[in-house]
Amino acid sequence: MTRLLNGIRHLPGYLDRARQEALVAVIRAVVTEAPLYVPVMPTGKLMSVRMTNCGPLGWVTDKARGYRYQPTHPETGRPWPDMPQQLLDIWDDVSGYDKPPQACLVNFYADDARMGLHQDRDEEDLQAPVVSISLGNSCLFRVGGLNRNDPTLSFKLSSGDVVVLEGEGRLCFHGVDRIHPATSTLLRNGGRINLTLRRVRA
Repeated sequence: MTRLLNGIRHLPGYLDRARQEALVAVIRAVVTEAPLYVPVMPTGKLMSVRMTNCGPLGWVTDKARGYRYQPTHPETGRPWPDMPQQLLDIWDDVSGYDKPPQACLVNFYADDARMGLHQDRDEEDLQAPVVSISLGNSCLFRVGGLNRNDPTLSFKLSSGDVVVLEGEGRLCFHGVDRIHPATSTLLRNGGRINLTLRRVRA
């Protein structure tokens, strides 16, 4: 385990290959029930990732209503699938928090996808950590401080790695600068899956 800036923890290789494969299988089942879609930012610009959610709530965005959590898929109108037990077990093991996550955001990154620097601050319960799980191709992950212009640090996230944002680091700016193609054989067609576990309501 490496402790980074402001309470951000990197747990390299937390999931071995067997657990990664099992997690991919349950995420495929989630996607079958709640299909990936391309979200639209409040500016009207399409995001470069495709996403879906599982759990009681899901993070969504569109031009009309902006960033928010809601209990239903924005395209199908159906409730999000239940959160798989594997994700609850990971949260219990690494979060140090006594309440379960209420949302798991599933982001799929193709090799040309990115995620700009941002804060996870749409939640009411900012005392709860954010737990991020990487599956598939490696990426260059960047973290900074509490202000967008603070200095940043970049490091590689590989398949099976977990990052925990807690304490002061809970509101640090972070993002994905690029995907490293063909660095994992986990996903049949390549790409990267990022699973972000969050507690939403206080």
